[in-house]
Amino acid sequence: MKTKVLIFGNEKNKITDLIKRIGFSVVRKNPDFVVSFGGDGTVMQSEAQFPGTPKIILKNSRICKLCSPIQNEEILEKIKSGKYKIERFWKILGTAKDKKITAMSDITVHNGDPRHAIRYKFSVNGKQVSHEIIGDGVVVSTPLGSTGYYRSITDSFFEVGLGLAFNNSTEQADHMVLKENSIIKLEITRGPAIVFADNNPEKIILEVGNKITLQKSADFAQIVKVD
Repeated sequence: MKTKVLIFGNEKNKITDLIKRIGFSVVRKNPDFVVSFGGDGTVMQSEAQFPGTPKIILKNSRICKLCSPIQNEEILEKIKSGKYKIERFWKILGTAKDKKITAMSDITVHNGDPRHAIRYKFSVNGKQVSHEIIGDGVVVSTPLGSTGYYRSITDSFFEVGLGLAFNNSTEQADHMVLKENSIIKLEITRGPAIVFADNNPEKIILEVGNKITLQKSADFAQIVKVD
């Protein structure tokens, strides 16, 4: 029986013939793998729509840090021959107002009105860490996502733990790399703020007094890596 793949991306027709020629069956539901054809953003979108299904990442973008340096055809041939492994990457869970949002890269709490900063307090593992902070918000990142938005704010990245970066704070606020099982709780004292994850179009609006909990999710993203 042929391996079933679902192709995800704005220009998936470019890769369909190649996938079929190598011997995969292209389907619209219940795939064995999801082929993400694009860049890093496409990978995140595909994970949001098909969480947990192993992702084969094929490059169709100039910028794709998650892509393999070898050609798409060789990647597919190796997978067809069984020369691959599946790596699991933990995700972040954000919970607020009885809503949940997950990210394989990062969750951002951002000022809802770009003309006005937000104010917030936060704690880690039940201990308040700082006084009220004024700024554009925070970015909470996984190691996988630390080379993106987190790095643009902090000029650094990390390989282990949970990253917390402060975006345009009015006073010095050093970024933190916490243990990956840490629980961050943030309370908005002046809003509104918007919570969003990766390239997921869903969002959560936080008003004054609303709180959000950010922590490691029990769910994992799975990415196919070739030998």
